[in-house]
Amino acid sequence: MIAEPDFVSTTRASYDAIAGEYVDFARGELVAKPLERAALAAFADLVRAAGGGVVADVGCGTGRITEHLAGLGLDIFGVDLSPGMLAVARQEHPELRFREGSMLRLGADGGAGIRDGELAGLVAWYSTIHVPDAELPTAFAEFARVLRPGGHAVLAFQVGDEPLRLSEALGHEVELDFHRRQPEAVAGLLAEAGLPVRARVLKERDTEGPFPERTSQAFLIARKEG
Repeated sequence: MIAEPDFVSTTRASYDAIAGEYVDFARGELVAKPLERAALAAFADLVRAAGGGVVADVGCGTGRITEHLAGLGLDIFGVDLSPGMLAVARQEHPELRFREGSMLRLGADGGAGIRDGELAGLVAWYSTIHVPDAELPTAFAEFARVLRPGGHAVLAFQVGDEPLRLSEALGHEVELDFHRRQPEAVAGLLAEAGLPVRARVLKERDTEGPFPERTSQAFLIARKEG
């Protein structure tokens, strides 16, 4: 059995702890953010235009993005490393499919069971933010492995140069690192993995409304070569 990195176990435990509160905390966020919806709609259009197929929402949490993209007509399932978040996802969205697994190992050995070239699309919506810099190429290599040639990936993450560490969230003790990154750096790593970026959106920090942001946000859409 392959030992998992420490950040995987601490991230899993942290999201297990806050799963019950998180679903209500994030409810309605996508409705309040039209640019995020536009990026997801563009991704869905690209997947359909390339012939459609199965899509994985990697780091799906409580399944809110999974549900949204299913509503846009995608054949999508969710993957998350937190059993607590998945339990909430299955309760909230019983019509959808969810699997437990880590983005570092999306194959059968990691639980998600995704085969080489199986996916037409992959979503990593604020999920790579918990992956340390040293492990990010491993995650992107897995994204490239499971995507078919011409398949698309969409990523969302906070922009910055320094990570944010939280020891408390939603009334629980946690141990979570949020890795903020520059879009150019992420795009370079995706290209090295065989996933050149085809579109990028930089959203300036929004301090107003029900979901204020600490930093700018980036949305990247990449396409597997071939």
